[in-house]
Amino acid sequence: MLLSLAHALRGLLSRQLYPLLVGGSLGVFLYARSQGWALEPVVLASGVASLALVLLLERWMPHRADWRRAPSNEPNDLRTDATSAAVLLAVVDPLLKAALPVLAVVGLQALPAWAPLFPQQAPFAVQVLLALLWSELARYAVHRWHHERPALWWLHAMHHGSTRLYWLNGLRFHPLNYAFNTVAALGPLWLLGAPAEVLLAVAAITQPVQLVQHANVALRSGVWNRVFSTTEVHRWHHSARPAEANANYGSALVLWDQVFGTYLAPQAQGPQRIGLFGASSAYPATAGYWRQLLSFLRPPCCRITCCA
Repeated sequence: MLLSLAHALRGLLSRQLYPLLVGGSLGVFLYARSQGWALEPVVLASGVASLALVLLLERWMPHRADWRRAPSNEPNDLRTDATSAAVLLAVVDPLLKAALPVLAVVGLQALPAWAPLFPQQAPFAVQVLLALLWSELARYAVHRWHHERPALWWLHAMHHGSTRLYWLNGLRFHPLNYAFNTVAALGPLWLLGAPAEVLLAVAAITQPVQLVQHANVALRSGVWNRVFSTTEVHRWHHSARPAEANANYGSALVLWDQVFGTYLAPQAQGPQRIGLFGASSAYPATAGYWRQLLSFLRPPCCRITCCA
């Protein structure tokens, strides 16, 4: 009986993990909003719950057993991911969250004739949808530019340097790369007057997807692969083959990939190899975090071919 229940639960999570996570996160957010609770801790708690579930699923239903541990030829793999996560969460993200609203206010004061253009009187769902579409479009564009511009690719190469995918390397980003993504997605919304609760609602929708998409979990998301940037979809973006890696740029959704023709439908077997490709193999991916961080100061841009 217990084995049958475990099998049924495993099948349900394999097929419906993303709608369950996103629906649960958004549902909790809307309930908290209706009760007048502080919303930022609620969104944070939903993110922590998503990560906790992923940690369990990586043990219970891994996509690849060998991805449970760092490769023998990459001794700094786990340390790099952990250091990057600490830098982003403890330093970079708080600074950006503090600076963006202030910069938006300063910008509006410098333009006294400028009135907030965000439709604050529209139904809340419409406001969230508009903010979500812009946020995803901005992140898509910046992500694609990082692949198509050699100097930007040298920043983004840190994210592609790992040869395995698991829950923690979703936070392996160069701080400048992370800042570009965040400013492009949120800066215009703050400047246009989007309410904070709208931006938190967008986070409640997108955060579970972003936190799970690198997970080493065997999923069969089916139709949801055409909605969310799932593990199956995003895994191909980390392929060591350029034709596969230069696709699926979406952050949480794959809408703009489908609009602009960069969507690559996942195949059951997954990419043959994960990691850097072409001339970008000169990137010091096996070095420690701080060496990777500073390598952008002297990138061999003239030798990088990021898209081939």
